[in-house]
Amino acid sequence: MTPGEIRERLIAQRVVPVLRLASAERTERAVECLLSAGFSTVEITLTVPGAVELIERIARRAGTPLLVGAGTVRDLDAARRCVDAGARFLVSPCPVPGMAAVAHAAGCAALAGGFTPGEVFAAHRDGADIVKVFPASTGGPAHVRAIHSVFPDIALCPTGGVTLQNFEAYFAAGAVLVGVGNDIIDQAALDAGDVGRASAHARRFLEHATP
Repeated sequence: MTPGEIRERLIAQRVVPVLRLASAERTERAVECLLSAGFSTVEITLTVPGAVELIERIARRAGTPLLVGAGTVRDLDAARRCVDAGARFLVSPCPVPGMAAVAHAAGCAALAGGFTPGEVFAAHRDGADIVKVFPASTGGPAHVRAIHSVFPDIALCPTGGVTLQNFEAYFAAGAVLVGVGNDIIDQAALDAGDVGRASAHARRFLEHATP
């Protein structure tokens, strides 16, 4: 897949799960629930212990339909390690100059973070395929709407505080997709090993995101 094709696949799903859990084992169980729910993309943040190894393990799994991305990428060394591990898209919490070039050289997509108009534009000019508006909860849908009004050609992905109750407002404000954190997984069901209940909870996001 090309960076453009990865971008379109992310936008087509409309909701990107962003896993920031306390262990690699718990994160891997959450990934299984997301697969069962019908998700085909997932972002694993580098704050998860052993995240790079987990990304590699999932990316190299034979027959997996999952497109795995690396989140909270804050420097180019981390970016290179992630693409070497098999991540197909890189996500930063803020503009990281050169990250898009590293991603594109490896055939991956780049989602660079920004909050202010200057940061959003800087991420776009640096080559980001999508700009992650983070933290979305600080400004809410009104902030995304204002950013979209001056940069209608920049694909925006609000992330941080996006929930089942508010994500439709972000789409109405101009977002092309949203990033949803750990709320996408029923944590109690995950603790209990109830894959069916955890998957059903995650599936609601896909169902409500369908245009």
